[in-house]
Amino acid sequence: MSQWSQVQQLEIKFLEQVDQFYDDNFPMEIRHLLAQWIESQDWEAAANNEAMAMILLQNLIIQVDEQLERVSQEKNLLLIHNLKRVRKLLQGKYHGNPMHIAVIISNCLREERRILAAASMPVQGPLEKSLQSSVVSERQRNVEHKVSAIKNSAQMTDQDVKYLEDLQEEFDFRYKTIQSLEQNDKNSTLIKQEMLALQAMLNTLDYKRKEVLSKIGRVIHEIDVLMSNMLTEELLDWKRRQQIACIGGPLHGGLDQLQNCFTLLAESLFQVRRQLEKLDELLTRLTYDGDPIPVQRPQLLEKVNFLLYNLFRNSFVVERQPCMPTHPQRPMVLKTLIQFTVKLRLLIKLPELNYQIRVKATIDNNRRFVLCGTHVKAMNMDESANGSLSVEFRHLQPKEMKTSAGSKGNEGPHMVTEELHSISFETQVCLYGLTINLETSSLPVVMISNVSQLPNAWASIIWYNLSTNDPQNLSFFNNPPAATLSQLLEVLSWQFSSYVGRGLNSEQLNMLAEKLMGQQVSYNDYQLSWAKFCKEHLPGKSFTFWVWLEAILDLIKKHILPLWIDGYIMGFVSKEKERILLKDKTPGTFLLRFSESNLGGITFTWVDQLENGDVTFHSVEPYNKGRLSALPFADILRDYKVIMADNVPENPLKYLYPDIPKDKAFGKHYSCQPNEVSKPSDGGGKGYVPSVFIPVSKILNDSTEPHSPSDLLPMSPSVYAVLREHLSPTAIETAVSCKLSHS
Repeated sequence: MSQWSQVQQLEIKFLEQVDQFYDDNFPMEIRHLLAQWIESQDWEAAANNEAMAMILLQNLIIQVDEQLERVSQEKNLLLIHNLKRVRKLLQGKYHGNPMHIAVIISNCLREERRILAAASMPVQGPLEKSLQSSVVSERQRNVEHKVSAIKNSAQMTDQDVKYLEDLQEEFDFRYKTIQSLEQNDKNSTLIKQEMLALQAMLNTLDYKRKEVLSKIGRVIHEIDVLMSNMLTEELLDWKRRQQIACIGGPLHGGLDQLQNCFTLLAESLFQVRRQLEKLDELLTRLTYDGDPIPVQRPQLLEKVNFLLYNLFRNSFVVERQPCMPTHPQRPMVLKTLIQFTVKLRLLIKLPELNYQIRVKATIDNNRRFVLCGTHVKAMNMDESANGSLSVEFRHLQPKEMKTSAGSKGNEGPHMVTEELHSISFETQVCLYGLTINLETSSLPVVMISNVSQLPNAWASIIWYNLSTNDPQNLSFFNNPPAATLSQLLEVLSWQFSSYVGRGLNSEQLNMLAEKLMGQQVSYNDYQLSWAKFCKEHLPGKSFTFWVWLEAILDLIKKHILPLWIDGYIMGFVSKEKERILLKDKTPGTFLLRFSESNLGGITFTWVDQLENGDVTFHSVEPYNKGRLSALPFADILRDYKVIMADNVPENPLKYLYPDIPKDKAFGKHYSCQPNEVSKPSDGGGKGYVPSVFIPVSKILNDSTEPHSPSDLLPMSPSVYAVLREHLSPTAIETAVSCKLSHS
């Protein structure tokens, strides 16, 4: 079943979440019509590879054209209209930046996987629940409402300033007219009445000046309160959501809404600044005793400039954290001399700033590392599909500097993966007489010099971003805090949903909790230490919990991904639990679980019944990535044979737990149908019989004989048939080098 088919079967509350991230940037019609094709492409890799992204974009347009041709024949007018609109969108919006559509589709697919994983959980995880709080949503709406109200107030004040200017011009004209009269004329009754009218007009001017200054002061105060409270909280929440998204959590939407708020506030402040400049101009033409402008204007202007400085400083954000294109799902882990990408955005989108802001990237201040490549670029509105004012560095490389002794610091396989660094960015904005220096930094990154360090480095990134919302605590691992186990388990499920397409259910998470805690207790409030997670070996093992789990992720990704996505691998179940599950099942019922004693191993256990009615269980030696590279796991399950006592070899695997016929579960994943027995002349090149690998195991009657790992016996179908027909079981046993571990 395709991922999109699974999404369509979700409950309405989850479908509403799906609806939120499909918009005009990537319409849902295309996701629906091209579901299988979209899911078969590697959008994550394309998101960091421009050439690959361009090819995928071109192929996507071809797919849309094919759909357009099909619906044209069906005369579906509405769908024809929508597909033409989508085709125009794809060609116009993404042709200059194909990587952007790859990022959008990759994020949509990832978010679908996360929602599918959340739907399989009995309750929403604590982290995700906190990020989707109704209080947060209400604050977002309040911020947008207040920003809109402030913008309207600033525009209304513009009209008041214009009225004040017109009133002063009239006063100035009438005053100059009287001044031009002869002295005798000035003593007339008419002129005296005009002077009284001018005095009344001056009083009105004074009142209007005070009123305008009061309105300007209220607008400034409202902006100040909004920036100090709700907008700051909203920005901090977005940064926290970004942290969580970086370690596999829900996508961190809302940046466009923040950009709209920041831009409207900046426009309002500049509008107020122009109003104050206009008042200064009016002041030079007319002033009087008690004039409020020279008293209040300097203070108001100082406050406006202060708010503009703060607004610009807060608007300079890292939109996409540093990430190597080769490892798109492991952001903030950077390998020396390997390129990484990072994207920044200025949330104040003003046309006057396009190509006027040059951003410089640096790393740390301790001079241990330097950045090679293009580290100064101009922000612009042309590279982003949504027209945001941003800059993306795509060719930066961290390089470790040599020490004074001439050797490199810690480079090599032992580079410390708990040492945090920071990528910093600085620029300067010059606008309307203001000069504002801006600085921001990435979330802490971990430097590695060898890919073998990546698992532990990624563990450090997970632990940091799970445990703190401090964006710059580079000494975090000097004394790392404990993490709540319930939150950690939620993040571990995200690793599976984001990396291998299917999260963990409550039973699987319970097994991981027991493995971490060593006993079965409630883990809602359990605090787990960093050492327990990533430093200390599991009891009786030579590896840590995280190394064990990371090896399983790697195994799934490279060798058994389709089976995992289909949900046929129970995976995380202890030996004791699997016997409880299987003991009352039909003989031949089996389940698949990950090895607890071998790194990156998967095994299957089936239940059998002895002649006396007793139940027995059999587990094969775990298959690792080396053996699965030789033969697909689905084919192993199909062709697996067991030699038991004097019986001929047979496949003991009948039903996948709880009662799914094996071929129904795995049939679509078989590489080919089992070969019929053939004669040597029936096939093969140059007279050779075509050969296949058939996994065969032997169950020993004498359980005291030591077990040896099972192996794959290369055997052609015809040779296997001849063995069964002409050789005794004893003779076959001599050809079998694979023994079964018998429980």
